[in-house]
Amino acid sequence: MAATRIRAGAIAVVVASIAGMIAASIAGNNVGLVTTIGVVGAIAALVLLVVAAVAPARPLEVFEDADAERLERAVASLVAHGADERAVRELVRDATRLGARATR
Repeated sequence: MAATRIRAGAIAVVVASIAGMIAASIAGNNVGLVTTIGVVGAIAALVLLVVAAVAPARPLEVFEDADAERLERAVASLVAHGADERAVRELVRDATRLGARATR
Protein backbone atom coordinates (compact mmCIF):
# COMPACT_ATOMS: atom_id res chain seq x y z
CA MET A 1 0.00 0.00 0.00
CA ALA A 2 1.16 3.48 -0.78
CA ALA A 3 -0.02 4.87 2.56
CA THR A 4 2.07 2.34 4.47
CA ARG A 5 5.17 3.23 2.49
CA ILE A 6 4.57 6.94 2.97
CA ARG A 7 4.11 6.41 6.72
CA ALA A 8 7.33 4.41 6.93
CA GLY A 9 9.24 7.00 4.92
CA ALA A 10 7.93 9.89 7.02
CA ILE A 11 8.82 8.11 10.25
CA ALA A 12 12.32 7.39 8.92
CA VAL A 13 12.79 11.05 7.99
CA VAL A 14 11.61 12.24 11.42
CA VAL A 15 13.97 9.85 13.22
CA ALA A 16 16.84 10.77 10.91
CA SER A 17 16.18 14.48 11.39
CA ILE A 18 16.32 14.13 15.17
CA ALA A 19 19.65 12.33 14.88
CA GLY A 20 20.81 14.89 12.33
CA MET A 21 19.95 17.83 14.56
CA ILE A 22 21.84 16.29 17.45
CA ALA A 23 24.87 15.47 15.30
CA ALA A 24 24.89 18.89 13.61
CA SER A 25 24.66 20.75 16.90
CA ILE A 26 27.49 18.67 18.41
CA ALA A 27 29.71 19.01 15.32
CA GLY A 28 29.66 22.76 15.24
CA ASN A 29 27.75 25.92 15.85
CA ASN A 30 25.89 25.92 12.53
CA VAL A 31 22.42 27.17 13.44
CA GLY A 32 21.30 27.21 9.80
CA LEU A 33 22.02 23.52 9.30
CA VAL A 34 20.28 22.52 12.53
CA THR A 35 17.26 24.66 11.61
CA THR A 36 17.10 23.20 8.10
CA ILE A 37 17.20 19.65 9.44
CA GLY A 38 14.52 20.54 11.99
CA VAL A 39 12.24 22.01 9.32
CA VAL A 40 12.64 18.87 7.19
CA GLY A 41 11.65 16.77 10.23
CA ALA A 42 8.65 19.00 10.91
CA ILE A 43 7.48 18.67 7.31
CA ALA A 44 7.81 14.88 7.54
CA ALA A 45 5.75 14.93 10.74
CA LEU A 46 3.06 16.96 8.95
CA VAL A 47 3.08 14.45 6.09
CA LEU A 48 2.60 11.69 8.65
CA LEU A 49 -0.38 13.52 10.16
CA VAL A 50 -1.98 14.11 6.75
CA VAL A 51 -1.56 10.47 5.71
CA ALA A 52 -3.06 9.32 9.02
CA ALA A 53 -6.04 11.61 8.51
CA VAL A 54 -6.63 10.71 4.86
CA ALA A 55 -5.91 6.96 4.87
CA PRO A 56 -6.99 5.19 8.06
CA ALA A 57 -4.72 2.34 9.12
CA ARG A 58 -7.44 -0.31 8.98
CA PRO A 59 -11.15 -0.53 8.28
CA LEU A 60 -13.68 -0.10 11.05
CA GLU A 61 -14.68 -3.31 12.82
CA VAL A 62 -18.36 -2.59 12.16
CA PHE A 63 -17.80 -3.07 8.45
CA GLU A 64 -15.74 -6.21 9.03
CA ASP A 65 -18.55 -7.70 11.14
CA ALA A 66 -21.15 -6.82 8.50
CA ASP A 67 -19.02 -8.36 5.75
CA ALA A 68 -18.50 -11.53 7.80
CA GLU A 69 -22.22 -11.81 8.48
CA ARG A 70 -23.04 -11.33 4.78
CA LEU A 71 -20.49 -14.00 3.82
CA GLU A 72 -21.88 -16.44 6.39
CA ARG A 73 -25.42 -15.92 5.01
CA ALA A 74 -24.12 -16.61 1.49
CA VAL A 75 -22.45 -19.83 2.65
CA ALA A 76 -25.64 -20.91 4.44
CA SER A 77 -27.66 -20.19 1.30
CA LEU A 78 -25.33 -22.27 -0.89
CA VAL A 79 -25.45 -25.14 1.59
CA ALA A 80 -29.26 -24.88 1.75
CA HIS A 81 -29.37 -25.21 -2.04
CA GLY A 82 -27.36 -28.43 -1.94
CA ALA A 83 -23.69 -27.40 -2.01
CA ASP A 84 -21.22 -29.33 0.13
CA GLU A 85 -20.54 -27.16 3.20
CA ARG A 86 -16.97 -28.35 3.61
CA ALA A 87 -16.15 -27.53 -0.03
CA VAL A 88 -17.78 -24.09 0.20
CA ARG A 89 -15.87 -23.21 3.38
CA GLU A 90 -12.59 -24.39 1.82
CA LEU A 91 -13.32 -22.19 -1.21
CA VAL A 92 -13.90 -19.20 1.10
CA ARG A 93 -10.59 -19.89 2.91
CA ASP A 94 -8.73 -20.11 -0.41
CA ALA A 95 -10.30 -16.87 -1.64
CA THR A 96 -9.38 -15.14 1.62
CA ARG A 97 -5.76 -16.26 1.35
CA LEU A 98 -5.62 -15.15 -2.28
CA GLY A 99 -7.07 -11.75 -1.41
CA ALA A 100 -4.61 -11.29 1.46
CA ARG A 101 -1.67 -11.99 -0.86
CA ALA A 102 -3.01 -9.64 -3.52
CA THR A 103 -3.16 -6.69 -1.09
CA ARG A 104 0.48 -7.00 0.00
